[in-house]
Amino acid sequence: MTENVKHVEQLDKVVIRIAGDSGDGMQLTGDRFTQETAVFGNDLATFPNFPAEIRAPQGTLAGVSSFQLHFADHDILTPGDRPDVLVAMNPAALKANLAELPEGATVIVDTRDFTTRALARVGWSANPLEDGTLDGYNLHAFDLTQLTLDALAGTELSRKDAGRSKNMFALGLLSWMYSRPTEGTLSFIRTKFAAKPDIAEANVTAFKAGWNFGETTEAFGVSYEVKPAAAPTGTYRNISGNLALAYGLVAASRRAELPLYLGAYPITPASDILHELSKHKRFGVRTFQAEDEIAGIGAALGAAFGGALAVTTSSGPGIALKGETIGLAVSLELPLIICDIQRGGPSTGLPTKTEQSDLLQAMFGRNGEAPVPIVAPQSPGDCFDAAVEAARIALTYRTPVFLLSDGYIANGSEPWAVPSVSDLPDLRVEFATEPNGDGSNGGAEGDYLPYLRDPETLARPWAVPGTKGLEHRIGGIEKADRTGNISYDPDNHDFMTRTRQAKVDGIARSLPPITVDDPSGNASVLVLGWGSTYGPIGAACRQVRETGAAVAQAHLRHLNPFPDDLGDLLRRYDKVVVPEMNLGQLATLIRAKYLVDAISVTQVRGLPFKADELAEMLQGVIHA
Repeated sequence: MTENVKHVEQLDKVVIRIAGDSGDGMQLTGDRFTQETAVFGNDLATFPNFPAEIRAPQGTLAGVSSFQLHFADHDILTPGDRPDVLVAMNPAALKANLAELPEGATVIVDTRDFTTRALARVGWSANPLEDGTLDGYNLHAFDLTQLTLDALAGTELSRKDAGRSKNMFALGLLSWMYSRPTEGTLSFIRTKFAAKPDIAEANVTAFKAGWNFGETTEAFGVSYEVKPAAAPTGTYRNISGNLALAYGLVAASRRAELPLYLGAYPITPASDILHELSKHKRFGVRTFQAEDEIAGIGAALGAAFGGALAVTTSSGPGIALKGETIGLAVSLELPLIICDIQRGGPSTGLPTKTEQSDLLQAMFGRNGEAPVPIVAPQSPGDCFDAAVEAARIALTYRTPVFLLSDGYIANGSEPWAVPSVSDLPDLRVEFATEPNGDGSNGGAEGDYLPYLRDPETLARPWAVPGTKGLEHRIGGIEKADRTGNISYDPDNHDFMTRTRQAKVDGIARSLPPITVDDPSGNASVLVLGWGSTYGPIGAACRQVRETGAAVAQAHLRHLNPFPDDLGDLLRRYDKVVVPEMNLGQLATLIRAKYLVDAISVTQVRGLPFKADELAEMLQGVIHA
């Protein structure tokens, strides 16, 4: 008998995708593998992808849920273009993902549901495990469900309940294959199911059985190891975009020494921010789940009037409903952070898929001239810094501010270096406490002038309601300069409109120079992006440079106003390429403002760009 000798092979990176029915634990499985990978010290990026339905039709292509993880021993920027390993828990999962597999990829399949009926449901007339469809791949086909049932045969669980643990069996197998730690997952399982100890132990048993199956079966002659990535010294944790954004808002409120108030209505993919902030009452956070989007922002604006750092969260459909109140916030000149976690549209659109198509809505989606600053994070961890920056602008300039994230960033995760509180900006503000009229500035001695402005920022005073002597009118009708009285005067309206625009334009003076990645210094093509395209653009530029070609990259955090040096930067390059997950919204703004014939590269597939496709496009632009 030949001894089953196995060895460990070193890899520098790997991309794994786990796919199955929505509701079968694919996101939980992927998240646990990610957490252990973060603990191990690899750099990583994730891409959860799931249907909008709570329980999509079982065994159908529309019901497939997947989780992709890219981890490496070096710095990476994306969750990977194509998986090196696919774990498919049913025929639909295999069919939905097969086209994206590179030749030679490893495919692990649960054979339990490969029946004639299930195959026909996804359009297969023959079994792909037997007809040569998978000949180009490293196929491992097992009845994972039966293996799980066998492992749990001694428990009192029903066959149905025992079968639900197959995702933990798969997780155990993957953990063995890639030398992942196990202690954290075992602890997590026991904690998560503490109220149901029989379920907890069943999942623990299934997880261990999957690990042992990998160790003992002759199907796998090798396991793999991806060593930890080098990183600057610090405290790190794995973090998703929505979680980082929530933490950034809490940090901003503490640095401002203001209570944080969130008025929101649940909507995908923004709801996790509401869920997270509701846990932090001890930090002075108050959350209000309103009956609709309009009530949510109305309550938030009221909280801003009352002296809180106010936030409202939504996605594109909800932002449309909030439009009138955003205009009111512009008129009242109160600090308000509007978090738009973008998704595919229009209307209800694609609730769980990503898009960047709300930029022009944020710029212009209100009646009248109602300018609002716009800030966009570039990665999950960067959502923390973007939230702090949005708060800085809102508080300093007394204005509503848009924070444009999207589903790709919100649900994705990456390692994040926990910052020191002392390194965060001081955001404290001074409320008005005394009347500011002196007889020479438009008001009599002892009057309060709510629209008497700071000469540097053009911000008006912020008076907490109830402060003696600082009573003043609020409302949506145009305000008179300085006094804030209702005014229909044409010249006053022109002045106030231009002043509000000048206040937003003036924010550009506080922005740092744009960072340009141009290693050779002689690139003729600049790739300009914003938001979540940062990772795919950066990875594509790396690929281009590896061929010996030169290309420059710049990424915008501030989209309104643009940084002061953007025009000069654009004119330094012969060609400017703008990739966006919309039909060219930033490119439209760039062309209009700077008269630069930007090359617009777009897609609206509900999916992020693939780095290799962008790299191929850039090669064509460079050599054209």
